[in-house]
Amino acid sequence: MFNEDCLVSSENYAEAMENDVLPALGRLEKQTTLTARDGTSLYCVSYDAESPAGTVLVLHGFTENAYKYSELIWSLVQNHFSVVAYDQRGHGRSGRTEGLPDPSVTHVDAFQDYVDDLDLVCSRLLAPMPGPHMIFAHSMGGAVAALYLENHPDTFDAAVLCAPMIAPNTSGVPVFAASVICGAACGLGRGRHYPFFMKPWSGPEDFATSCATDPARFAWYDAVKTARTEFHNSVPSYRWTKESLKVTKKILAPGAPEKIACPVLLFTAEHDYSVMPKPQEQFIGRVAKGKRVFVAGARHEIFRSENKVFFPWWHEILTFLNSAPDT
Repeated sequence: MFNEDCLVSSENYAEAMENDVLPALGRLEKQTTLTARDGTSLYCVSYDAESPAGTVLVLHGFTENAYKYSELIWSLVQNHFSVVAYDQRGHGRSGRTEGLPDPSVTHVDAFQDYVDDLDLVCSRLLAPMPGPHMIFAHSMGGAVAALYLENHPDTFDAAVLCAPMIAPNTSGVPVFAASVICGAACGLGRGRHYPFFMKPWSGPEDFATSCATDPARFAWYDAVKTARTEFHNSVPSYRWTKESLKVTKKILAPGAPEKIACPVLLFTAEHDYSVMPKPQEQFIGRVAKGKRVFVAGARHEIFRSENKVFFPWWHEILTFLNSAPDT
């Protein structure tokens, strides 16, 4: 049912998650609510490992939440890493901007708010936890982490960026044109609405067009998301899109990646239609202790890949985390 790294076998996935992993995590879980400087509540969880080898902060991606990463968190704890995780603002169980026209809309007034929230979690929850301190960040979370690492080089001793959103995929639409469209919508008072060409959450997703390659992992979380309205995030607001388009220039600003002091392991998925691979290469090539790994056969959510891809990928990450120096 579990492999050597305490990951769940696809053959018994839902059964193992519901009967073993989630109850065990529930017994360890400590819930905390932090309040951001603008009053937004941040739902946070932490897990203390036995004889901890360090602490990993898990930072989810766009329209996700910490709960989605339960399998990874379980593996980390079983491999003697304490864990801190939280739902980013506008996601899951954390606070949302008032006045959104649809609960499935994901909105942020400024991308910097995500970075400031991460700083709050690091100072209040991560700092007291045993070192070394490390971060695992996916997609949008990877963009937040990259910006944070560039401006706070002393917080983390190692970082793993999973398909990070150094640049979002605009599906062939020039960034300038997309920015103009979103800017115009914001100017017309529609910044909190979703783009006209997108559809809000309307029920279970389609595996064929998802970011996962493992049917069992996909089915388990899709059922969770369907059952829990707080997890129904699915589309960005015009304002979120406008803010996301600014991220690339900030992350790749002159001298910015060069400020990152800790080792960074960046993974690029072969079949990724959510983020662009070239900016990932540009970013990691400028990080002094950076390494990029290409993951064949994976879609954007590498952590929801088939066992043959997922298991060795995660084992490489555990090996990397175990090598992090405690500064």
